[in-house]
Amino acid sequence: METDVNNISETLTAVEMDSANNAHCEHTIKNIDWISCKDFTIEIGEQQIRHYMDTWEIEQPGWLYNLRFLQETELEFKTQYHYEAKWSIPTPSAPIPRVTASVYFTIEISKIKPDTRPVDVHFLVETNRSKHSPGQTRFREKWLMDVIESKTLLTDTVDF
Repeated sequence: METDVNNISETLTAVEMDSANNAHCEHTIKNIDWISCKDFTIEIGEQQIRHYMDTWEIEQPGWLYNLRFLQETELEFKTQYHYEAKWSIPTPSAPIPRVTASVYFTIEISKIKPDTRPVDVHFLVETNRSKHSPGQTRFREKWLMDVIESKTLLTDTVDF
């Protein structure tokens, strides 16, 4: 029994030390100044999403995306504007990629809050249920790579 307690204690100490070391390596969470609700248009929303994605730390060269407006949804207390950014890494030998990774953005305009407040924005990465908010979550390129890799593995197993 004592050995188990000692092992747990050593493990906890190691985790605490790792956390302390990683605290010095933290990246800043980047954001942009989002437009006020009263000044929002679908086109400005698209421009702001592009501007926000430009703050992401994408390290692998060759990533490209296509951003498009999907739809507007009227709800009781807000209006939602949905966009899709479809990411891929085209190459000269494969200019049309076999697989892509989508990031879905929702911009919300409140019907009850003052229209001088900034729009509310959140996004989801395809195949992931976590809802992220600009300024609260640091985007990770690995999320895109994970989607691309899982889709590539799947398509390699299917014969067309």
